[in-house]
Order: sequence, then C-alpha cells, then structure tokens
Amino acid sequence: MKDVKKNVAAKTEEVKKSAAVKKEEVKETVEKKEAETKKAAEESVKAVEESVKAVEVKAEETKKAAVKATKKTADAAAKATKKAADTAAKATKKAAATVKKAAAKKTVKKAAVKESISLQYLGKDIKTSDLMDAVKNIWTGELGKKAADLESINLYLKPEENAAYYVINESFTGRIEF
Repeated sequence: MKDVKKNVAAKTEEVKKSAAVKKEEVKETVEKKEAETKKAAEESVKAVEESVKAVEVKAEETKKAAVKATKKTADAAAKATKKAADTAAKATKKAAATVKKAAAKKTVKKAAVKESISLQYLGKDIKTSDLMDAVKNIWTGELGKKAADLESINLYLKPEENAAYYVINESFTGRIEF
C-alpha cells in the first residue's frame, strides 16, 4: 500500500513539475511575442520620426515640394503606423492563441486520464472510489462540514480487518467497514 501511495505521490509530483515547465514555456513565448511586438512598434515610431525629419528638410528647400512631400509622407506614416498596429495586434493574437492552445492541451490531457483501483480479497471486490465517496459523505453528512472545506483524504485499507481507515484534513479520523 505504501508503494502505491509513493507511486501516486511520485506521479502527482511529476505531473506538477511537467505543468510548471509547460507554464514557464508558455510564459516565455508570451514574453518573446510581447518583446517582438514592442520592438516592431518602436521601429515604426522611428520610421515615422525619420519621415517627419525628411519632410522638414524638404520644406525648407521649397514650399510646393514640401506640401506634396508632406501629404505623401503623412499618408506613408499613416500606412506605416496602421501596418505596425496591425502587426502588433497580429502578434498579440498569435501569442494569446498559443497560450490558449497550451491551456487547452493541458486540460485535454488531464481529462483523458481515468483511474480506478480495486482491492480483491477473499472473494470481495472493493473499489477505492466507493470508499472515497463514503468518506466524503461522512464529511458532509455526519460531520456537517462543507465540501469546499475538504482539503485532503488519506485512506488506509486493511483487508484482514474488513475495514478502511481514513484521515480527513490531517485531523479527523475514522473507520469504514467493507
């Protein structure tokens, strides 16, 4: 029984570590995408500033050429700004989609695992899920506690005594007959 508890604890720890690694990878991806978006926006701002400077130089040379160049540059700046905003929006959407996909994959993987443990002893077939449900019913029914207050259940099977012993939230103990 201790081996089973150790294996379950080890698997739980392994899943937690894997989830933490995935979370960190997603976080890094989001940070990279945010940095790329910020860089693209800064480059667009620099391009617009350079265009404005070029317009000012031409304005000094001739007013007519400056008016035409200003209109063209303003249009180009508007297009560049719009393009930069579109690029930033696309990058943000892509990063958000990546995060959603990672979260969806994580959720799917959790839902795919179905566990069942049965103890067969002297012609009896005892399912741990039935025993866990009984302990939960004791918590909410007999003890009158809220299900949300239930933090942990430790279940110890003693087939030679036809009983299972439980510890709820590290403080309440009891026995259930098979």
